Amino acid sequence: MTAVMCLASISSIKALWEGRIQRHQEELKAEREKRGRVAVGQISHVWENRIQLSKLKEKVFNEEGRLILRIEKEEWKTLPACLVQIQQLQEWQIHRTGLTKIPPFISSFTSLLVLDLSRNAITKIPHEIGKLTRLRELLLSYNRIYEVPAELGGCESLEKLDLAVNRDISELPAQLCSLKRLSHLDLNMNQFVTIPNVVLDLPSLEWLDIGSNKLQKLPSDIDKMQNLHTLWLQRNKISEIPDSISSLRNLGTLVLTSNRLNGIPPYLQSLENLRFVNFRDNPLELEVTLPPCEDEEEEEERELFGLQFMHEYIQRSLNSCLPETNE
Repeated sequence: MTAVMCLASISSIKALWEGRIQRHQEELKAEREKRGRVAVGQISHVWENRIQLSKLKEKVFNEEGRLILRIEKEEWKTLPACLVQIQQLQEWQIHRTGLTKIPPFISSFTSLLVLDLSRNAITKIPHEIGKLTRLRELLLSYNRIYEVPAELGGCESLEKLDLAVNRDISELPAQLCSLKRLSHLDLNMNQFVTIPNVVLDLPSLEWLDIGSNKLQKLPSDIDKMQNLHTLWLQRNKISEIPDSISSLRNLGTLVLTSNRLNGIPPYLQSLENLRFVNFRDNPLELEVTLPPCEDEEEEEERELFGLQFMHEYIQRSLNSCLPETNE
């Protein structure tokens, strides 16, 4: 009886031991399979990066000594991190790709001179953009941006900034006053209710488009933009023009179409360099018809609501204010 119990005990211990060995072997097998999957995943990731990098390199062009990344009408909703291996790029031209964001690693591209990401689906400008101190042009029109970061003021070499047709931008940070070289600013088709103060303080600004916004009036100190030669104010709600605009001695183009002007102020005649102006589609009180031109070609080229119209309107307006004399 004792021998039978001993054998049963040994058999039980053996079964327990064999069970432990089997579980251990299963755990080792599972670990090996896991490591294998990780290794395969890592290899796949490496190969994927290599494929993406190779694909990106096919889109790099050398034009007049400048390395340009050009991607047009392809689906690139995000840019792969492997792109940082081409840090010597000086220009990005990425259009109509569905790109949703500018990657934070943009700060690695310190040689960038032009960043053109227009006609995409970008919603945000990353703070890292301020690291691009050599950047001259930032073109982000036709995107979905709603806010401009203060860090953009760090792009001290910026000469051209295009934020047109983002539709939801309504203000600019005061830090943009650091953009001492900015000469071209496009804010067309957004939500501005006035020209931002920081814009008035840009010392090199020559070209400004803030048409298709919600401007109701122009700032009284608009004359601070002494280097301005082109001002687009079309499709707003402007009903009056401040007399300080007459101090913009360099202004050569002034577009005021589709506003709410009832008249044309006489002091606009003091803009000696004004060469092109347009008052079309305003509820002007006076009906002015220009005298016919003797030259047919000149007649075809003449803008009906342009410079000659302005002078004629002002003269008619002044004459109507003169007291009547009895003969």
